[in-house]
Amino acid sequence: MRTRTLGRSGVEVSALGFGTAGIGGLYTPVTGDEARAAVDAAWDAGIRYYDTAPHYAIGHAERRVGAALADRPRDAYTLSTKAGRRLMAGPARPGDRDDSAHGFAVPATHHRVWDFTADGIRRSLHESLERLGLDRVDVLLLHDPDDHGEQAFTEAYPAAERLRAEGVVRAIGAGMNQTAMLTRFVRDTDVDMVLCAGRYTLLDQSALTGLLPEAERRGAAVVAGGVFNSGLLADPRPGATYDYTTAPPGLLERALAVKAAAERHGTTLRAAALALPLAHPAVAAVLVGARSAAEVRDCAALAAEPVPDALWQELRATGLLAPDVPVPEGGSA
Repeated sequence: MRTRTLGRSGVEVSALGFGTAGIGGLYTPVTGDEARAAVDAAWDAGIRYYDTAPHYAIGHAERRVGAALADRPRDAYTLSTKAGRRLMAGPARPGDRDDSAHGFAVPATHHRVWDFTADGIRRSLHESLERLGLDRVDVLLLHDPDDHGEQAFTEAYPAAERLRAEGVVRAIGAGMNQTAMLTRFVRDTDVDMVLCAGRYTLLDQSALTGLLPEAERRGAAVVAGGVFNSGLLADPRPGATYDYTTAPPGLLERALAVKAAAERHGTTLRAAALALPLAHPAVAAVLVGARSAAEVRDCAALAAEPVPDALWQELRATGLLAPDVPVPEGGSA
């Protein structure tokens, strides 16, 4: 599988990355054996970039991916985790039995506390390493600092920068579902990368306005997450989700139109959704979540599938894709 570098860090990632929220039990339970099989399938498919976070299933995702990678050569893969939400023992509210309020089907053994202090960032990383059972992560990302912007820039980011300078991590950045603050990180700090979820897809190219040009200008990398827009671009149908809620009728119609065009050209909507972000020179990888070995193998096969140039031409001609959106050339990104 192709690899790309995260900015000037020297850290390499496979063009297809594995997001671990699913194996933590996002929405429905996933057993430990199923999680291990998913990571094994990712490895067998050539995926060498794995992303996790304390937030994902209140630590279960970190434990599971760490255990699955423990017997792999440590220099053979890149692992990122996040900081900003620390985990504390016990449920958030008396009587809470599970973590379903946050979308994860796991017992409420812990709860999250926002912490973007300098000390909190260091403690969060230390706690993540304990859960992972590994001696290091390669990338540390500030996780969803939307409502904690000033503290993230004045306390959390300098702490991450010091961790990088000390060699504790090799690359730093931020991960969010919006572009404005990510653009500020790229413009005003020395981040190596940002993880942008859902804002550079077949249905939403808002990252193209500010974030991606700024990242290209500054030499920072962008990892595109949420390329299926939480489900609509994977299986567009009535009731499908978009940004974690029911998709509006207009977006459903647009997704169905793109799907029909893809099928006319002998490919699939999902293959096109995976291919499009990688055509932008600032995008280093596409991150996909999978909860089973079958889903991993399916995504890997789709990512390797050539998408005909004629599809992109039709999408532009019909207004389903703006003319300034970079597209893969020669059938692949």
